[in-house]
This record gives sequence, C-alpha cells and structure tokens, in this order.
Amino acid sequence: MIRFQIFWGFQGDIMAVTVFIRYQIDPFKRAQFEEYAKRWLTIIPKAGGDLLGYWMPHEGTNNIAFALISFENLAAYEAYRARLRVPGSEGVANFNFAEEHKFILTEERTFLRKVVA
Repeated sequence: MIRFQIFWGFQGDIMAVTVFIRYQIDPFKRAQFEEYAKRWLTIIPKAGGDLLGYWMPHEGTNNIAFALISFENLAAYEAYRARLRVPGSEGVANFNFAEEHKFILTEERTFLRKVVA
C-alpha cells in the first residue's frame, strides 16, 4: 500500500519540495532492503533527484526505514518518476527486486516544503 500526502509552498517563483518516504519493512529481510536502498544511492541522482539519504533501523523499532529526496518543484518530481519507470532502466530493475523479494510491506510518501524566514 502506498499513501500520498502532498504539501507545498512557494518561495519566490520556485516551489521546492522534499519527499519524505516512510517504509514499513519485513524485519527479517532488512539486509535485502539495505541492498535495495544502496542501489538507489546511484540511481536517484542519475534520474534527477537530490538524494539526502536512506536511513535503516538501528535501535528500537526494527521495521521502519526512511528516505529523503528533494526536487526543484513537483514537475521535476514527476519527470524523475517517469525516468525511473523507463523499461529496462536501473530503476525498473530495483522496483522488480523489491517486488520479487517482498521486503517492503508499506510505503508512504509525504511531500514537504522547507520553512524559511
């Protein structure tokens, strides 16, 4: 299941957004999720995302992971998503890896804007 929540705001003529992704993962498949996340470290920048990083469970809750990716605006995000879905691309291969191994139980995306003075 994927849920979307979109929040945006304008800063001058630019509407910058950061996508906060919350994953619920199978705690017995953390190593596979980490492999998936490591692949995105090179794929996301090539597709146009400004990847701030992926975060794995360390202490406490063992089934929640996060990612943060920034974009100039929502149009840039939409173009990035299209590039990830090009048949035969590294993005499609990584999506297929996740589907095959079923280590992601749920994924939530929240679109945030930075608070500025």
